[in-house]
Amino acid sequence: MNPKIEEAFNKQLNEELYSAYLYLSMAAHFEGENLKGMANWMRVQAQEEMTHAMKFYHFIFDRDGKVTLTEIRTPKVSWKSPQNAFEDALSHEKKISAFINDLVDLSLKENDHAANTFLQWFVNEQVEEEASAKEIVDKLKFAGDNKVTLFMMDSELGQRVFTPPAASAK
Repeated sequence: MNPKIEEAFNKQLNEELYSAYLYLSMAAHFEGENLKGMANWMRVQAQEEMTHAMKFYHFIFDRDGKVTLTEIRTPKVSWKSPQNAFEDALSHEKKISAFINDLVDLSLKENDHAANTFLQWFVNEQVEEEASAKEIVDKLKFAGDNKVTLFMMDSELGQRVFTPPAASAK
């Protein structure tokens, strides 16, 4: 495996693990606020992020690279409102999108076509991730301080279930 790609992919693997940790922290916050639906949405998001981390993990090994795990930094543990938490989630997804775009640029610079092909799944996934978080932020902004609407949103978000990616996507 190209050493520059290996190092960058290991960094991203660790970012995906941090993402799972962040969403689990958000889930714990919502559990404490008795917003079980929002907690569920965040737990599902944490599962997705673990799946993303494992995609990098397997790709590195498939290319005969070495996985290097680093310390996971401590995430924030409380938010002043559901809107604030989902705004942080959206901001985080935008940051991850930028990291993925940087990886695509690196794969092109290094002429690593396998890495580039692998990353295209993440490019598309990040579009969905950002859109999903933005939709919730927009709804929370619209709801404002309306507790009935917040209750309805919490119920709606509680319906989310984890759907693993297709087997061929590892």
